[in-house]
Amino acid sequence: MANTASARKRIRQTERRTLRNQARTSRMRTFIKKVEAAIAGGDKAVAADALKAAQPEMQRAAGKGVTHANTVARKISRLSARIKALTAP
Repeated sequence: MANTASARKRIRQTERRTLRNQARTSRMRTFIKKVEAAIAGGDKAVAADALKAAQPEMQRAAGKGVTHANTVARKISRLSARIKALTAP
């Protein structure tokens, strides 16, 4: 257990930050799943709209340091490539 007041405060801060980061990660993953579901559905327009909604969430997570910027860039690139490969209905 922490002995100093500053160490106890650090524990409280870490707990709050961990919860916030978990929420951001979860939100990002949910948006990615929506894009992947739209891709699996085969509708290019719906998938493009889902990616358009997911992109800011993913980049926000990278900006806040929750995930690495290159990881987000790679995921966005791969998702957009998969959407581009779909044939328009």
